[in-house]
Amino acid sequence: MNLIRSFRALAVAALALAAAAAGSHAAPGAASLPAIHVDIPVALKNPKVVFNMDHLAFGGDLPVGIRTMHLLADRLAAEGTGGSIIGVFSGEAAYMTLNDRAYNAARHVGTGNPYKGPLAELMRQGVQIEECAVSMKAHGWGNEDLLPGVKVNSGAVGRIVELVEQGYVQIQP
Repeated sequence: MNLIRSFRALAVAALALAAAAAGSHAAPGAASLPAIHVDIPVALKNPKVVFNMDHLAFGGDLPVGIRTMHLLADRLAAEGTGGSIIGVFSGEAAYMTLNDRAYNAARHVGTGNPYKGPLAELMRQGVQIEECAVSMKAHGWGNEDLLPGVKVNSGAVGRIVELVEQGYVQIQP
């Protein structure tokens, strides 16, 4: 069963990346790309996906998981597929859900949270963003330290297990 869920998670991630590649357009004057023939089209039917955002993985300045959540949310909206996406932040990546004041204090900067815009957009797209209460307690953060709309779960590990039991596929970017 775990092997099937892992395979499904890899398939969803590959699908999101393929959708991004297929939707990109070359700049005027740029060399054209070779044609791609898809042998196995993927059709999603009401997918339930949880992103385990417990570690740092970046593609440039944006975390890979946040970018992949955007790609999947965009695809589901474009296809009218429906489904559910939940991002569960904890551990090393817990600070990404902090408001500007708390982010500045936690990261020892004065720039504010650079992830607040992408996370707000995900929430506007219907993605549920959650923060782990265990991580919050470890860092001395309260609910008032989080970005508006972020929900707090009682613990990321238990929450992810609960969602997998409910049929969610876990992606760990």
